[in-house]
Amino acid sequence: MPKFVAIGKTSEIPDQGAKCVEVEGRKIAVFNLGGAFYAIDDDCPHEQGPLSDGNIDGEEVECPWHGSRFNLKTGKVTMDPAEEDVRSYPVRVTGDSIEVAV
Repeated sequence: MPKFVAIGKTSEIPDQGAKCVEVEGRKIAVFNLGGAFYAIDDDCPHEQGPLSDGNIDGEEVECPWHGSRFNLKTGKVTMDPAEEDVRSYPVRVTGDSIEVAV
């Protein structure tokens, strides 16, 4: 059973924004899409670009280094040069606290 870990407050991530957190040794990017929060690995599998620094377009984030794109809800790669998906993590909001399952 996954363990949920508090990573911050909802007010810390603006709409269409992201935050990188470290949870149990993993760098995780948490995104806010209209008040719904999603979490994926922060490192792009192509050359470890920080996805939390990427541009958000709809339900996708573009890696700021080489333009790979990933679905924020599933972690699926949608545009190369990356060929591998990133892991997605369950997220829940309790009050104003964001929690990610690891």
